[in-house]
Amino acid sequence: MSNGDETNNLGGRVRRYARAGRAVSGLAARMAGERYLGIKIDRERHAGELRAALGGLKGPLMKVAQLLSTIPEALPREYAQELAHLQSSAPPMGWPFVKRRMTTELGPDWQSKFKEFEREAAAAASLGQVHRATGLDGRTLACKLQYPDMASVVEADLRQLRLIFGIYGRYDSAIQTQNIHAEISARLREELDYAREARHMELYRLMLAEEGGVHVPDVVDALSTRRLITMTWLEGRPLGDFSDAPAEVRNALAHNMFRAWYVPFYFYGVIHGDPHLGNYAARPDQGINLLDFGCIRVFPPSFVKGVIDLYRALRDGDEALAVSAYETWGFANLSRETIDVLNIWAEFVYRPLMEDKVQSIQEDNNVQYGARVAGKVHEELRKIGGVRPPREFVLMDRAAIGLGSVFLRLRAEINWYELFHELIHDFDVDALARRQRTALDEARVPEAA
Repeated sequence: MSNGDETNNLGGRVRRYARAGRAVSGLAARMAGERYLGIKIDRERHAGELRAALGGLKGPLMKVAQLLSTIPEALPREYAQELAHLQSSAPPMGWPFVKRRMTTELGPDWQSKFKEFEREAAAAASLGQVHRATGLDGRTLACKLQYPDMASVVEADLRQLRLIFGIYGRYDSAIQTQNIHAEISARLREELDYAREARHMELYRLMLAEEGGVHVPDVVDALSTRRLITMTWLEGRPLGDFSDAPAEVRNALAHNMFRAWYVPFYFYGVIHGDPHLGNYAARPDQGINLLDFGCIRVFPPSFVKGVIDLYRALRDGDEALAVSAYETWGFANLSRETIDVLNIWAEFVYRPLMEDKVQSIQEDNNVQYGARVAGKVHEELRKIGGVRPPREFVLMDRAAIGLGSVFLRLRAEINWYELFHELIHDFDVDALARRQRTALDEARVPEAA
């Protein structure tokens, strides 16, 4: 792989600040007016305006907005609901950009390295766009090109995010957002490095090698750089196409999604932190294609043990074990009141795993997965002065809520208890540590941050 890079330049940041700032400044003014002057705002209307403004920006601010919409009460409900509708996509860059990018990454003779290369993008995402191509060996390929000046875009968007969090923190202190911002920042900066993503892809191929229902592309190293990743093309359909499929099809898809996310976590301490619908596709045999590996988190083995300990603590009513688990997750200075509130959320997340029976992921099948519980948690946190979620909590929560929403969309009815216990029945933290070290070394992925 080559080491091509783009700098985080002042001009790029200034342009981004100006565009994003216009969207954010309205949020600042309105919330300040409501907070300090008693001026009531139509939050739903303003949230829609903010969504429209941010939706015109190509880049990670949309990805951040989607992420925030799934973290309970990281933003006011009206804003979270509107931002949840943002698609992590934008109009693709045209052929002149593609030619420049490909020339920079693979040299002026880049077209000779493919039998065919489609001019029109097959897909557009937050940090880049994908072109379909045919390799010299006849394989169908997906070439993901990073948009120009993305280092500047990321830094500008993270600055805007800090501003949004600061505004909200003055308005409502139930969720202290410092660690959320730190975790989002770290993951987004990592996503700029496509060479790292290629290593993540290899890591997932290793971890899921025995999973017949989950498929990961092959990376073509000779045609990949830090801003271009070329992989084998996997055919599949959007999961949304299966909402009205027969129950056995929907349940099989949900089963494979569960395995795709939680085999890596419980066996290797690795989580895919972005279960966005564009990041996977369904195969004719109900297998799942995983397509994006930028947002990956490696956890210390002790963290995985803490997740299992919390399940057992809630199941057995073991308060001391629950406290130990929360502390392992990174929560600090826990009071009795804080533990009680955290348990409201934990009991909701773990509920489907508690009973050995076939059931939906949520009792009432409400499409706003967790919204009612999140509202109650938020209300209780305000009463006790708020909480600072640890960095490790952010992507775990994102995975749980994001996958729960997918399972609701599929109307899946599965024995979640059985699936979970298949993964943890002989859990051993030392064995996980050995598997993790071996897999990370082989894929050349750094250990837990």
